[in-house]
Amino acid sequence: MDIFPDRIDSKFRYVLIAATRAEQLMRGARPKIDAPSVKLTTIATDEVRNDLLAWEMGPAPQPAVEEVEPATAESADSASSE
Repeated sequence: MDIFPDRIDSKFRYVLIAATRAEQLMRGARPKIDAPSVKLTTIATDEVRNDLLAWEMGPAPQPAVEEVEPATAESADSASSE
């Protein structure tokens, strides 16, 4: 039995969404389900499992561009004198 809705692609994403939702519940958000549990983490995971939360992935990370220091006149002179 798969506990993830179709649009959740990994366990990591499932845990990330549930943890974010549990934090929202701790800060006073109202649950989207009538849960028999009073544990906010259980309520959050039930909401994720029932696909009741709106979420979307951000943009893909861009590769970092490494900056190359320009050669100074001193280093050019020492390289040519060798």
